[in-house]
Amino acid sequence: MQETDQSDVIFIIGTNTTWNHPVFGGMIKKSVKEKGVKLIVVDPREIDLARIADIHIKQNPGSDTAVLMGIQHIIVKEKWYNQKFIDERTEGWDDYVKSLEFFTPEKVEELSGIPKEKIYDVAKLYATSGKGAVFYAMGITQHTHGVDNVKAVANLQMILGNYGQPGTGVNPLRGQNNVQGACDMGALPNVFTGYQPVTVEDNRRKFAEAWGVKLEDMDDKVGQTVTTMVNNAGDSIRAIYIMGENPMVSDPNLHHAKEQLEKLDFLVVQDIFMTETAELADVVLPAFAFAEKTGTFVNTERRVQVSHKALEGPTGAKQDYEIIAEIAKLMGDVNFPDTPESLFEELRQLTPSYKGMTYERIEKECGLRWPCPTEDHPGTPILHGAQFSRGKGLLVPIEYKAPAEYADAEYPLTLTTGRLLQHYHTGSMTRRSKVLDTIRPSGMVEINVSDAQKLNIADGEKVKVSTRRGEIEIDAMVTTRIKEGIVFIPFHFAETAANILTNDALDPVAKIPEYKVCAVKVEKIA
Repeated sequence: MQETDQSDVIFIIGTNTTWNHPVFGGMIKKSVKEKGVKLIVVDPREIDLARIADIHIKQNPGSDTAVLMGIQHIIVKEKWYNQKFIDERTEGWDDYVKSLEFFTPEKVEELSGIPKEKIYDVAKLYATSGKGAVFYAMGITQHTHGVDNVKAVANLQMILGNYGQPGTGVNPLRGQNNVQGACDMGALPNVFTGYQPVTVEDNRRKFAEAWGVKLEDMDDKVGQTVTTMVNNAGDSIRAIYIMGENPMVSDPNLHHAKEQLEKLDFLVVQDIFMTETAELADVVLPAFAFAEKTGTFVNTERRVQVSHKALEGPTGAKQDYEIIAEIAKLMGDVNFPDTPESLFEELRQLTPSYKGMTYERIEKECGLRWPCPTEDHPGTPILHGAQFSRGKGLLVPIEYKAPAEYADAEYPLTLTTGRLLQHYHTGSMTRRSKVLDTIRPSGMVEINVSDAQKLNIADGEKVKVSTRRGEIEIDAMVTTRIKEGIVFIPFHFAETAANILTNDALDPVAKIPEYKVCAVKVEKIA
């Protein structure tokens, strides 16, 4: 994250970085303004970084695969790629190049709404400027083809040799604090800690021995994702235990989500506030907030750090690990680890990428980046230096897939959602801040000036926004920031919940919902 000065060119797609990751967004601004790093922004809105970008292109929501592969079509045609890296570090070139035939500049212009000349300018600037880094976030993952979008980014970086050195790489900006740490800890349906697949018998055996259970009792089946658990509530899922999540604001198609959660036999919510989801729970377990906790966090650059509590928590609440340990002991596991040190020690003994990190060492060295396999290993600041984890990187042929829902005569505009600078996620913390809530006390729908004129909508006027799933009333913000034909609503506000409107169609691989594109109608309220 501190290597933006070492890039020659930065490519931003699917991230409003200065609002969603303000510290890092400031680093990018500094590198562009003071170090002369070139900047490309791909976003349907004029985000802050677009104002200092060398090129900003506004794509139609849902067309990111076309844009990314169209850029590669031009790079390959103009022979701007890194032949040495491709030959030595990748495989699958022929099938990949064949898949690019579809993504002609004319076809990409048709799909994305971006003039083909602009696509050419982006391809040339990015491919010929030197070391390039791509930064993306949920703007390209929250689609029914989000996995394809990420694969397209990986393809772009491989054909240009942008791996294994400072100022390069595929750099996902995590959406919430310690998401990286949660994934590292195995909070995914298909892996143990450190991304060790549950389907591999040797992995199951190792964990079974450590936990004192029989191998045959270790399930080898991949579990369900958050979205599929909600869809299966009341059927294959009879109870859910929710920690630090507020799906009654953050889930897509909220009417459906509420119906599903109400089908459960038992719902437990562990949180620091009585959230909209906690109000539905059978049991609420009060937890500590971040400043009241001691434990480890992992940031987006894989740096593992120790955080010590700065404040005493409220009476009756506990640290998350204390609550879990007490439940485990009540269920019969009397030896369940119940301190941050014992939990981390078990983790590193079972996780090769964490093996060299002791609790004392990460405190003394102010964090280490995994993989760190031995106690004398310095950690790994940059991945994929000599080779990829699979050996050679696979260039993946990608077919264009349309969004699950297009604007049409009945719902003529396209909705995309996201965050504001002042608020965070479902607002359960930031909306309790008097300062932040005074600055931005309510939601709004950004609508282009031209669209507003057609609909006779004035700035600040309350309007009705509806989709096939529901409707909300919300204030209009008439602006040139958003592309014509598109509207934007932040999802922080329960009283004008954007996710009443959003589509719960899922990516077939990652099972992530299509929050970033759905068909809507905006109407003036008489």
